[in-house]
Amino acid sequence: MNEQNQLLDISWETILKVAFAGLVFYLLYLVRDVVVWFLFGLIISVLFNPAINFLRWFRLPRILAVIVIYLSIFGVLGFIIYFTAPVFVFEIKQFSQSLPEYFEKISPFFEGVGVEALSSVENFTKTLTNNLEQFSVGIFNALAGFFGGITSTFFILTIAFFLSLEENVVERTLAVLSPKRHEEYILALFNRCQTKISGWFGARIIACLFVGVITFLVLQLFKIKYAFILGLLAGVLNFVPYLGPLITGILLVLFIGISDTWLKAVFILVIFFLIQQVENNILSPLLTKKFVGLPPVLVLLSLVIGANIFGFLGAIFAVPVFGILYEFIKEFLEKRKEEEQVL
Repeated sequence: MNEQNQLLDISWETILKVAFAGLVFYLLYLVRDVVVWFLFGLIISVLFNPAINFLRWFRLPRILAVIVIYLSIFGVLGFIIYFTAPVFVFEIKQFSQSLPEYFEKISPFFEGVGVEALSSVENFTKTLTNNLEQFSVGIFNALAGFFGGITSTFFILTIAFFLSLEENVVERTLAVLSPKRHEEYILALFNRCQTKISGWFGARIIACLFVGVITFLVLQLFKIKYAFILGLLAGVLNFVPYLGPLITGILLVLFIGISDTWLKAVFILVIFFLIQQVENNILSPLLTKKFVGLPPVLVLLSLVIGANIFGFLGAIFAVPVFGILYEFIKEFLEKRKEEEQVL
């Protein structure tokens, strides 16, 4: 009888635990947007932390080091946007004015394959107008989404800043959650992962800047129209392994072939291929020799999964998250293999 009561007590305890866990997950679901914003802020703080620690090595107060890093990164980004926006707007206007001319050249192809919307500029405009009329019903939702994006961005950056001010906040959390006998190992592993992934992420940004700037300069040298837009696309898409450069190559051939000559388009494509070879075989190995080299398949998967779940921000920040998980799993499997060999 006592054993039955004991079993009943254990069962009720289990039920209560499951109910409590369900309640916690339900509450997290209700505030899922805030949870996602917090995670993005945490990822930014983790990416910036090695640079902050580097300044701390020069005995700089942490608050001053955090301010310097954040102002430097976002200041440079704002500076680039401020000075390149006029060029971008000018080329967009120029392209829109030349749109009828380009449609005359490409419309026979699209008409032949049965794409009516792109068979003429009139059909394209009509299709675009109809879609805009349908979407105009949700204009207030669109405006709310736009301002919600500004709010979420500000919230994410604020969280990241304050998390960066707190020294070793992630390490302290891991120490609380980790078993005591594995605590030292997990903290050391996390610090290595953080340094490697931050370095890899920074190296990829530099590589993308290299590809974008060099592509822009080459297009300017050959007096190609829309050089800035094409260079920007080349730099941004270069972050996506294999697929990004392939899409860029196709766009270069189409834009230059239609707006200039197909011979020049092929010539520029060859130069872009050489730029990719320099980036893949010289620049990236030099930048990432001290950091982890994430498998391209992992990068593609993280970009797709992050974009599908959390949109544009998810596509960006899913890469370091998957990278840290990849390093943890890799380290665990390697250690397990070593232990098996010893036994």
